[in-house]
Amino acid sequence: MRSTEEIVESLRDALAGVGVVLPSLRVDPVTAASEEPFALVDLGRCNVRTAEHLTEVLRSLPVSEALRARVRQVNREVKSR
Repeated sequence: MRSTEEIVESLRDALAGVGVVLPSLRVDPVTAASEEPFALVDLGRCNVRTAEHLTEVLRSLPVSEALRARVRQVNREVKSR
């Protein structure tokens, strides 16, 4: 299993690969210091241009209907807990 720090770096690299930089991307220090087994990833803040670019990149990605259905199912399961 990868550490939260490794996952944050991987996300940073993936975003940079499509020209998106989230300057405040980091491991959340509060949850990192807690007893929780997994720290949260703090995506931080960005300017409007970066938010627009991120939106464009996400909308340009192909998403299968099977993936959409699975995400909806998982979201329903989480809400019902």
